[in-house]
Amino acid sequence: MTTTAELLKGAAELFPDEVVTQAHVRHLDLPQDAGRFALITLDNGLDHTKPTTFGPASLANLGAAIDQVEKEAADGAITGVGITGKPFIFAVGADLKGVELLKRHEDALAIGKGGHDVFKRLSALSVPTFAYYNGAAMGGGVEVGLHCTYRTVSAALPAFSLPEVFLGLVPGWGGCTLLPNLIGADRAVSVIIENSLNQNKQLKGKQVYELGIADAIFEGADFLEQSLIWTAAVLRGEIEIARPEIDRGDAWHEAVVRGRAIADGKVHGAAPAAYRALEIIDAARNGDLARGYEAEEKALADLIMGGELRSGIYAFNLVQKRAKRPAGAPDKSLARPVGKVGVVGAGLMASQLALLFARRLEVPVVLTDIDQERVDKGVGYVHGEIDKLLLKGRINQDKANRLKAAVTGSLDKAAAFGDADFVIEAVFEEMGVKQQVFAEVEAVVPEHAILATNTSSLSVSEMASKLQHPERVVGFHFFNPVAILPLLEIVRGEKTDDASLATAFGVAKKLKKTAVLVKDAPAFVVNRILTRFMGEIQNVIDEGTPVDVAERAVEPLGLPMSPLVLLELVGPAIGLHVSETLHGAFPDRFTVSPNLKRVVEAGKRGFYVYDSGKPELDPEVAALLQQGGTVLTEEQVRERVLDAVTQEIGLMLDEGVVAEAQDIDLCLITGAGWPFHLGGLTPYLDREGVSERVNGKRFLAPGVASVPA
Repeated sequence: MTTTAELLKGAAELFPDEVVTQAHVRHLDLPQDAGRFALITLDNGLDHTKPTTFGPASLANLGAAIDQVEKEAADGAITGVGITGKPFIFAVGADLKGVELLKRHEDALAIGKGGHDVFKRLSALSVPTFAYYNGAAMGGGVEVGLHCTYRTVSAALPAFSLPEVFLGLVPGWGGCTLLPNLIGADRAVSVIIENSLNQNKQLKGKQVYELGIADAIFEGADFLEQSLIWTAAVLRGEIEIARPEIDRGDAWHEAVVRGRAIADGKVHGAAPAAYRALEIIDAARNGDLARGYEAEEKALADLIMGGELRSGIYAFNLVQKRAKRPAGAPDKSLARPVGKVGVVGAGLMASQLALLFARRLEVPVVLTDIDQERVDKGVGYVHGEIDKLLLKGRINQDKANRLKAAVTGSLDKAAAFGDADFVIEAVFEEMGVKQQVFAEVEAVVPEHAILATNTSSLSVSEMASKLQHPERVVGFHFFNPVAILPLLEIVRGEKTDDASLATAFGVAKKLKKTAVLVKDAPAFVVNRILTRFMGEIQNVIDEGTPVDVAERAVEPLGLPMSPLVLLELVGPAIGLHVSETLHGAFPDRFTVSPNLKRVVEAGKRGFYVYDSGKPELDPEVAALLQQGGTVLTEEQVRERVLDAVTQEIGLMLDEGVVAEAQDIDLCLITGAGWPFHLGGLTPYLDREGVSERVNGKRFLAPGVASVPA
């Protein structure tokens, strides 16, 4: 039989570039004569910006540390063992770079088995074990602590989660089995399923304690010292930890049912990870840990060898790595400083932008509009949002005062923008209006000032064409809601120079946005793909397919919302305007739906009413619809929609709208909330064979977002 050491040695050979975590053992005398204590510290030797992870060599190091303390415990040399992390980081789980390289099911199985074999030795020691969650803890970092007898958590801990389902895995080193047996199935479902599928929501230290995952909570400043005093009291019998009785009856079953409903609502059966995790939680009801671990190992191996996980890791790498080094961005040394920002317009979008610039850049921001009432309303909105941040404790009174003082309004563009370094317009989406605004702004701003447009579909080059200095005009397209969606499409016009572009990227970074360089092509990236996607849905409805069939057809993609709910969020009038713009540019592929036109002309806000709490087709909209006689099945609708989108992405890449397919996916994930388990979109189209059927080739090379050959 293969030993754990042999398993980990074999896995380490597959993964030569692992950033190895050491497990340092040191000894100390506990207070109040509670005895000699062994403390294991997990540390990869790098600062907190490179969190500690568990690859095969790292697990082997932890195993060696446990060998040592196991012997010391057996010899009676120590009274307990603790495990903690380097400053600000406990440990953030398995090293995903290694998982990407695996090609065989048995190698994937070894990953699950190796983690279990090492971690469960902590719970088998002859002395009590303590996990001190001093900093960020995720995945395997959380799980190693679950194998300990007791846990403490820092009140300053910023992020604690089991994010595996979000990526397409299950918590496979004890999470699915141990957590429900510790805190009950319902709370475990919240952590493992609900938080994961809710854009990988993180818990803070206080929540970890309130959920019952940690037995005690201490302030960050002297967290380890207080944890050790508490440990001494536990070992001396002065503190007894009473944990609540776990309900293994109907409550457990109801928790699993609730988990399935959450998974259905988020991924609609399209990604297996959540369902596999729920199966293990369901089976963990009787507390049989060995059976649970075996189920975790099998689920891990199956999912590691599946497309969703590879897509999830691909998406994770896009957001964590590619987003930080935008393809095609000019040298950042060319960027000019921005000490004052102007915003043309004071409507909702302009006001959201003003708030963002003020908060992130901490420079003066001036809004202008056509009358004082609008200016006052815009400034009032920003000040009101700052007051909300103060009430929530997100900023202090001093910061609130400074931010409010920074955001002002004016009717006089010359006075407002005469010393501005960066002016962005957020006015009505009409070329003539935008050209006029830019002409007025160019006449009053300094020579070095950047002129940015938040247009969602119009040509940046055409907007700049009548200016004396078109080289300083750049597209700066945000997504609504501005505070939540990270994407910023930065559009290079025909004459935009490198210094202006570099400044735009520099500003984007300070705004903490994910900037993607986009060619000046109609509707850029996200709106072009979504308009083609929505256009095909509207086409099949116009031709005669019932609305509910068309909507259900794309449920297997697991999108954040259905097409017509998305249309409602965007606004039917804006949707119609963008489809008209794209129809003008590409009349053979983009249609303008006569039914959508009727909905807009009737002043309807969307297709649905919500009287019952759920979306139902508005009877007034139903009466407006004029449909043909061609009724398609869900499968036929889905095929049409995916074929159309695949064709469009292929054409966009041929046109050089972005550098690579990876940028398309990065845009869809960060600008439209498309799921990680799809990898954005192109990995899914490759996996389903749509890209080869439509374009004759894959978007991504084999092994990128898929199992290596």
